[in-house]
Amino acid sequence: MKRKKFAKKKKGRKLSVPQLKNEILKLFQRHPKKQLNAKQIIKKLKIANNKDSVHDALVKLAGQNLVFSYDGDKYRIDRRLSSVHTKESVHRGRVDMTRSGAAFIICDDLDDDVYVPAKQLNSALHGDQVEVAVFQTRGRRRLEGQIQKVLKRATDYFIGTIRLSRKYAIVIPDKLNMPVDIYVDLENTKEARDGEKVIVKVIKWHTRKHFSPIGEVTSVLGEVGGHNLEMQAILINNGFNLEFPEEVMHESEALSTEISPSEVKRRRDMRDITTFTIDPDTAKDFDDALSIRKLEDGQLEIGVHIADVTHYVQAGTALDEEAFKRSTSVYLVDRVLPMLPEKLSNELCSLRPNEDKCTFSAVFVFDDSGKVTDRWFGKTLIHSDRRFTYEEAQAGLESGEGDFASELRQLNQLAHRLRKEKFKNGAIAFEAEEVKFRLDEDGTPIDVYVKERKDAHMLIEDFMLLANREVATFMDQKGKKDGQEIPFVYRIHDLPNADKVSDLALFAKALGFEIKFDSPRQIADSYNRLAKAAKSDEALRMLEPIAIRTMAKAAYSSENIGHYGLGFEYYSHFTSPIRRYSDVLAHRILEQNLNDQIFRTGKTQLEEKCKHISLQERKAMDAERESVKYKQVEFIEKHIGEVFDGHISGIIDRGIFVELAANKCEGLVGFETMRDAFEVSDSRLRAVGMRSGRIFKMGDLVRVKIVGANLARRQIEMVLVSADDTNEEE
Repeated sequence: MKRKKFAKKKKGRKLSVPQLKNEILKLFQRHPKKQLNAKQIIKKLKIANNKDSVHDALVKLAGQNLVFSYDGDKYRIDRRLSSVHTKESVHRGRVDMTRSGAAFIICDDLDDDVYVPAKQLNSALHGDQVEVAVFQTRGRRRLEGQIQKVLKRATDYFIGTIRLSRKYAIVIPDKLNMPVDIYVDLENTKEARDGEKVIVKVIKWHTRKHFSPIGEVTSVLGEVGGHNLEMQAILINNGFNLEFPEEVMHESEALSTEISPSEVKRRRDMRDITTFTIDPDTAKDFDDALSIRKLEDGQLEIGVHIADVTHYVQAGTALDEEAFKRSTSVYLVDRVLPMLPEKLSNELCSLRPNEDKCTFSAVFVFDDSGKVTDRWFGKTLIHSDRRFTYEEAQAGLESGEGDFASELRQLNQLAHRLRKEKFKNGAIAFEAEEVKFRLDEDGTPIDVYVKERKDAHMLIEDFMLLANREVATFMDQKGKKDGQEIPFVYRIHDLPNADKVSDLALFAKALGFEIKFDSPRQIADSYNRLAKAAKSDEALRMLEPIAIRTMAKAAYSSENIGHYGLGFEYYSHFTSPIRRYSDVLAHRILEQNLNDQIFRTGKTQLEEKCKHISLQERKAMDAERESVKYKQVEFIEKHIGEVFDGHISGIIDRGIFVELAANKCEGLVGFETMRDAFEVSDSRLRAVGMRSGRIFKMGDLVRVKIVGANLARRQIEMVLVSADDTNEEE
């Protein structure tokens, strides 16, 4: 009996499929050079599973590219995974693909991104939300992993060139990080001709390697080329549809342009108070206005009036669902893709002058010292007296003359006080330069310049910050009254990454600038000193973007952690509901919690919405940056052969990046063009010629000639020129 029991124990237990796969992988990791078949694996693991189940597990692991078949029935681990510890964890994240075809997976619950080789992506594409198995590797700093499942596609639409054969068609996507062609049946080509540009929708994704997705052509765009097509491609490739669905347009067109007497009655009437808007000269969607009046006690009442989008866009409608899906308007160099149809964004909701408009307002009372003594939130009715461009408002501030010049100056004085208080409380003063273009009638760039921020711009910004902060503060305080949180949409910004700040401090020290980082407040103070010093030191100015990259990305969340960059304990987005769905949500929740009302939405569902909105915001920012880069390359195309002054803005193993002083276009000067080999320092702040001893440092002034511009790849090629070369050019 004992002998029989002992034999049974030796045979081992039968493993489930996940357990079996995990144990097989561990076995291969312990013996990375061995080639094993199913029978050998059973013997080594001492398990009760039969050969067929083990072989099936091996096939599954091979399908995930974790093991590979050799000599028929034998398998071996990928050598690059042989150093993997036995521990594996699974996370959810977003794919950020590189030009090489590999990707980094950005996971909210991990401090570092997860590197995934191209063949481990399992059909995942840029922007997709995925489930990734993360392997803890010995001797490597970065995390590596393999995609297990695509949870949600970033987009199903792609722009590409169609190629026709007798039996089928394929669409070759323009998107550099879409690595596979899309198969299309001939009946689904919309009669596109060979070589034309088309928009294709993927209707079936394949997960097996080398299998193309199946699609159908939705639009034929015509011949290849042209910046209009390129701008459309940028939008579609980042997951934004160019057109609104028919149902959405029908709902939009059916909305009444009249404000009913009952609606007027339920609102605070502020139409008799001096009110105006200040916006860019090209703007059509005026979503905020300011009012000002002096009260009988001498205090100033300032109203921040925001377009009442939720009056027109009701929850659960097709309009609302489409607005949530888009979550943001996208501002490219030469066009806007709106979150809402034009009737809403440019007509019904836009706070146009000399028209009665429904608004949601934050009204503040200021005493003589500029301190807020009272605040009120609610639905209002306004009548804008004047539409200012930023340039017109600035002229009034500087001259003290023109329409409402006195009111503008009063607002500006209060804005300066608000700004001073903000920085006193720890706000960071970094301001990324905004590149602007002058375009001809065809949309071709004829000039590139940096937008200058003056008091008129900052005045509006300061009052919007005030409204956003006070709305968030109100919602938090109201929840604390009965000890139960009221879920709300907060705009949050986490503390900087400690390792990145430490690295930056070393970089800065090499340039003679000290960054203290013992506490979050020390970091903020150091960054403000850096921003100030960078105004007169080009090398330090080049450090500003690096400093910005040490900081977390701002996002939307129902979990409030404050906004580090602004130095605010509570912050939300309330002031731009025409172009941001986060503000639409904030309006709805705030309205239901005014006066004595208490309303609590489901926090889990709200958090999911916040994540979607944050993701859409990042995609919009990617599209906007891509359009700027395209227009910069398009602009510089006409200046090939010309010489410009510039500053070294980056150093890599292949060469130096130079940002042109005149137009902020950035290009690469390859080391291969310099007739010398260069050694790049670990800090990437300098490169030294190994024969000449020539030193290039971040921020150095150089002269370069434009020798190439590749619109398809958004790349500018440059070479250094000597003084003699410069004289010849001139």
